[in-house]
Amino acid sequence: MSAALKTENVSKIYGKGNSAVTAVDQVSIEIKLGEFVALVGPSGSGKTSMLAMLAALLSPTSGQIIIGGEDLSQMGENQRAKFRGHKIGFTFQANNLVPFLSALENVELMLRLNGKLDKAGKQRARELLVRLGLEDRLKNLPSQLSGGQQQRVAIARALVHQPEVVLADEPTASLDTERAYQVVETFADLIHEQNRAGIMVTHDLRMTKYVDRVIHMVDGKVTNILDDRSQIDILAKTSSFEMAEAAGSGAPVNGIPVKGMPVNGMPVDLGYPASIPVVQKYVFAGD
Repeated sequence: MSAALKTENVSKIYGKGNSAVTAVDQVSIEIKLGEFVALVGPSGSGKTSMLAMLAALLSPTSGQIIIGGEDLSQMGENQRAKFRGHKIGFTFQANNLVPFLSALENVELMLRLNGKLDKAGKQRARELLVRLGLEDRLKNLPSQLSGGQQQRVAIARALVHQPEVVLADEPTASLDTERAYQVVETFADLIHEQNRAGIMVTHDLRMTKYVDRVIHMVDGKVTNILDDRSQIDILAKTSSFEMAEAAGSGAPVNGIPVKGMPVNGMPVDLGYPASIPVVQKYVFAGD
């Protein structure tokens, strides 16, 4: 697999002088085509700022962001907007569907904005929705769809223009567990099938069962990267709710001890199995 996205020493600093805040600090990562990655971390870890820069919505203070061989950090605002429309797909916490357009029209809108709403594009939009199990909902308005169905429409919209990179910001935030699993599993399948590079920011560690790697950020830095399948599977069996309970009671999570055992010389005080080299607390409300 070749690299679709690469960052080199990317930093984002808000403010100046004594009031300066470093949201992202010298981050270097690489995502390959056909790879689905989870970006996780506590509130204030910098993952939202990082995702915004990868989406070309925000420019870095320093460093390089290279997507499809093009350096975003050298682009002006208009160039980034054009690049974003053609090379990047994005799904938000709120799916941002246009309320007066049908499911199919919402997906086609991305093609219309790019000037690519031709016969092939229309067919691709329809096929994506069918692939996502919405064959009988093509003409429905967003208000006539469930939360999970709306999120699937948003995923189709993010993929329909065949972007190099697809980014998802908390795609399961408003879904129940069953629908969340369905949405992320389907998203992962499409990333792999279409050979895109996918990055998902999530607070729900259970969703990591569908990713190929987990990138952990704390205080603007990448502190750990999990690429071992067995470790990712253990991580996915824990949720912040279970870990919060275990932290208070000292009880194991799914039979795995979570308290009092050091990881890389540091005490695990909330929620992570000692076999996983991630030590930051994971009970938080948002970023």
